[in-house]
Amino acid sequence: GKGGTGKTFFTGCLAVYFKDKIIVDCDVDAANLHLILHPKIKEKHEFWSGKKAYIDQDNCSLCGTCKEICRFSAVIEENGIYTIDPYSCEGCTICSYMCPSEAIVLKDNLAGYYFISETKYGPFIHAELGIAQENSGKLVAKLREIAKNLAEKKNYKYVIIDGPPGVGCPVIASLTDVDIAIIITEPTLSGLHDLERVVELANHFKIPLKLIINKFNLNEEITSKIEKRADELKVQIIGKIPFSEDILNSVKFGIPFLEYVNSDTPLYQQIIQICKNVDT
Repeated sequence: GKGGTGKTFFTGCLAVYFKDKIIVDCDVDAANLHLILHPKIKEKHEFWSGKKAYIDQDNCSLCGTCKEICRFSAVIEENGIYTIDPYSCEGCTICSYMCPSEAIVLKDNLAGYYFISETKYGPFIHAELGIAQENSGKLVAKLREIAKNLAEKKNYKYVIIDGPPGVGCPVIASLTDVDIAIIITEPTLSGLHDLERVVELANHFKIPLKLIINKFNLNEEITSKIEKRADELKVQIIGKIPFSEDILNSVKFGIPFLEYVNSDTPLYQQIIQICKNVDT
């Protein structure tokens, strides 16, 4: 679903409800599941992806050709000295090809880190993508690979994935070869639009879908439109969650919702039922 609909909140609920599982945060561009799971990092690994240009000052003739041809404005000239801004460089290599002094080299890029952690809810695989870094789809694929290998080795029944928003490369990498995808939407026009896009993407990969409408009571007119559209798209709605201050506070205090409220509250029971509906 779109950003802010409650994907991480509900993943936290699933992390509490299901017992035999591995949890993966595939929203590597803006990871935040760790804020409610409070992991203890056991392993930290570097994630190298792509290349960045660097100017060898000993060989640079100060001709300025690189600055003239760089369409990303990544070449900086200061006091007659040329350097590359790594945050702007796309690694396209054109400066290296065109440099008459062969003073520009492409070096492997440290794009971020990924972690294998433990939580009270089970193993947790997550990552931290660096500022202005790309190739998040490759990092998601790496996390999925680690989780799959660990699940097979330790015989875990479930791998629960907190996916990124939208329908781009990291979403595709998150959806690949899953048994079921849970869409979380909200009663806004953008929520309805993104629902249609995700359904189209999932159908392309023949992935079974279930839908949850979060904050449904904020605009019941659009909620009705979502229900009608889901019926047309043949997507099963497994629950509707009302807007709740308790949900907001559970996120604010960094506690999974099912551990924040008493088990005898109506909303707790409602979300437990939705969790059951995920696996039925």
